[in-house]
Amino acid sequence: MGTAYKRIVIVGGGTAGWMTALAVKAAQPGSTVELVESEEIGIVGVGEATFPSIRDFHASVGVDETEFLRATHGTFKLGIQFRDWRAQGEHYFHTFGNFADVAGPTCLWGQYRRVDDPTLGVLGDQCLPTVMATQGRFAKPPKDQGNLYTYAYHFDANLYAVFLRTIAVKRGVRRTEGRIVEVMRRADGGVDRLKLEDGRAVAGDLFIDCSGFSSLLLGRTLEEPWVDFSHWLPVDRAWAVSSAPTGAAITPYTRATALEAGWAWRIPLIDRIGNGHVFSSRYIDEDRARQQLLDQLDGPALAEPRLLRFTTGHRERFWVHNVVALGLSSGFLEPLESTSIMMIQRGLHHMLEALKPGVPPAAPVVDAYNRSMTKMYARIRDFIILHYCLTGRRDSEFWRDMVTKELPDTLVFKMHAWRQTGALNLYSTAEGFESSSWLAIYAGMGTWPEFLDPVLNEVPLEEARQALRQRREQIAAMAATMPAHDDYLRSVLRK
Repeated sequence: MGTAYKRIVIVGGGTAGWMTALAVKAAQPGSTVELVESEEIGIVGVGEATFPSIRDFHASVGVDETEFLRATHGTFKLGIQFRDWRAQGEHYFHTFGNFADVAGPTCLWGQYRRVDDPTLGVLGDQCLPTVMATQGRFAKPPKDQGNLYTYAYHFDANLYAVFLRTIAVKRGVRRTEGRIVEVMRRADGGVDRLKLEDGRAVAGDLFIDCSGFSSLLLGRTLEEPWVDFSHWLPVDRAWAVSSAPTGAAITPYTRATALEAGWAWRIPLIDRIGNGHVFSSRYIDEDRARQQLLDQLDGPALAEPRLLRFTTGHRERFWVHNVVALGLSSGFLEPLESTSIMMIQRGLHHMLEALKPGVPPAAPVVDAYNRSMTKMYARIRDFIILHYCLTGRRDSEFWRDMVTKELPDTLVFKMHAWRQTGALNLYSTAEGFESSSWLAIYAGMGTWPEFLDPVLNEVPLEEARQALRQRREQIAAMAATMPAHDDYLRSVLRK
């Protein structure tokens, strides 16, 4: 049985385009895969911080980790350090690890609160990758203990796109260089072909829009409406700039520092540091925001800062007729939790599941895809809002407004369940973050339930104290045996 779409055309390169090209070529061997991009347009491509799911993508398309790190100037990432979010001068970590049991008599956080012993330190001391990040250490988790923690990467997004393009072209993806000047439609409203500036035409059966913020096919051509999230997430600008390395150790984590009207990112690469300031133009002007970014730099800026403008939200539908949008062309959530590539992956996965051999997806399948993507955006939106609404800061209009905003009902329910019962409630589908992530943010922001589950009393108090102390000591001992992140990275790159 043949494929329903003999000709699959991807519009736009960059991370989204070339990830899509690799994945589609592997999953649809009976189709031609053609990617159209113009070197004149360029890509957003800043220093990129990622989510652990990127390792699943690399495994699925056969990307070697060492080759990837070398090609993209990559480093390892254990999570994110949040500075000045709860209050100025305070920080906490959200790392890719677990806190053991999160329910029942042996619930780790519950016993930690019940014991209430300052000598146990912060809850993060009970999470191995948090201790590793604090100490600047890194090692891959042992294969037989893979549930202890996981990791992601930092890398240069421009170099990543080039890296993926080289692999994809070798595997048979056709790359067409050219600027699209017209999109020709079919009688049913779908896209028939693309007209390029030099007169060539690129025809296809399925078009995947990876054209970035311009959203050439889904937004401009099909005029799919925008669902606006800026009421909850008012940041709408970002200055981005690279700075020179300082010679200090390369940290195995991203840093997010809360500022007057937004926050600044710091992403360490091998040869430079990626920096940015995400802010709301309602609360601060662009020039002041630019200066606040420059004031954050550890070393000299390597270029003039670039300004990006955006609106948080997504297209009402993601798959319309024979057009599917992935990446920035489908929507944008601010990069606070490094979810951009993970969302591309999710969309790719669901799209490829729908592309069964023989016939195009039926309307209910496309509808299910759109519902799934809509839920994913809403769930991740809620998790990002959580960082803002729990703050104790009242030192600027931005932070005062963020804690008084009306929240989405889905987030209100989760927060109520946590505060009243200690339940880390997760909906059944499309969750972007596991319960351990929600716990890390609640704990880091000092937000705890009003009541503790009486079942915790089934464990004698001294026994609970000893178990927590023992786990803390074991984690500290494990981290102490690990190499510094710099040393581990060098050993990997020498292979």
